[in-house]
Amino acid sequence: MKETQIIKFSNILGQEKAKRIVRQALSKGRIPHAYLFSGIPGVGKTSLGRAIAAYLNCKNREQNEACGQCRTCNQIERNNHPDLTVIQSEGDSIKIKQVREIQESMRFAPFSGQFRVIIIDQADTMTEEAANAFLKTLEEPPPRNLLILNATEPDNLLPTIVSRCQRVAFVPLEANLIADYLLREIGIEEKTALVLARLSEGSLGKAIAMAQTDFLERREKWLQCAMNIPTLRPEQLIDVALELSNEKTPGGNATPKYEIGGLLDLLGVMAMWYRDLLLLRQAGPDYLVFNVDFLGQLKYFARKFKLLQLYESLLVLDQAQRDIRMRRNKALVLERTMLVLRQLASGV
Repeated sequence: MKETQIIKFSNILGQEKAKRIVRQALSKGRIPHAYLFSGIPGVGKTSLGRAIAAYLNCKNREQNEACGQCRTCNQIERNNHPDLTVIQSEGDSIKIKQVREIQESMRFAPFSGQFRVIIIDQADTMTEEAANAFLKTLEEPPPRNLLILNATEPDNLLPTIVSRCQRVAFVPLEANLIADYLLREIGIEEKTALVLARLSEGSLGKAIAMAQTDFLERREKWLQCAMNIPTLRPEQLIDVALELSNEKTPGGNATPKYEIGGLLDLLGVMAMWYRDLLLLRQAGPDYLVFNVDFLGQLKYFARKFKLLQLYESLLVLDQAQRDIRMRRNKALVLERTMLVLRQLASGV
């Protein structure tokens, strides 16, 4: 049985402002030729795109919503409507071949609906060649076609592409919304749901992906490593860094764009650890702690660090994440990071 998708605006979690902007435009018939949805992955950009496709093509709209019952809605819900296409990156980018396929499909009228809707996920990963080809489509868009570009970093798109799209910003979701969803829809126990919600940094998609892998087990190992950094000898830290950098990411149902269990996740978990230490060192409230299930250990270590040590540790981890995204040598980045964190923890 195929996975069903959200096709109603009212079923999309949060994002009230984004939904309001889109619904107002649709209700007035002011349909742009292209939207640019910006925000972190997993916050509802693709879901809103599907809801737009359902609204535009539904045979029995009800109060500015797709009915969810007609043949068109059922096809979109099951991701097999001929006039809805979702383009995803091949490898780590959107290739020119994919843009050419989009252009070819737009030469013809919609197959069965009023509008053809094409959602380009991670549009900000277009190669230069793909972006230049795509710009030509935006300059002369065929009628009854709506392009929706999802982007985490809109600045990575050509300015001329951005200027030809109507921008809609998506915000990180509140942790309580994510926790409630995990509890209600997936059946995760309350304490675990809260931990995943806080660790997801506002991304429902990432929280779901983490729940579908051994992420929590890996995180426990990583946090134990963070607690051991002040006491390990340099040669021991190098061995740990080498082991962690060679770990394979888990398989399962998690989508690659969330990088569950990868090195960026490891560095992110460590950054959250130091962020929590900084919060508690400054007498911040417990309810703002990310790693709430490690609260006792956090309070113990927070008393040992100085504020400057924690600030500088967070800067080191931020730089490490930047280096990994720039395809630097993983083992060397992690070795250096571990050694600098140990040096900063001097006296702990």
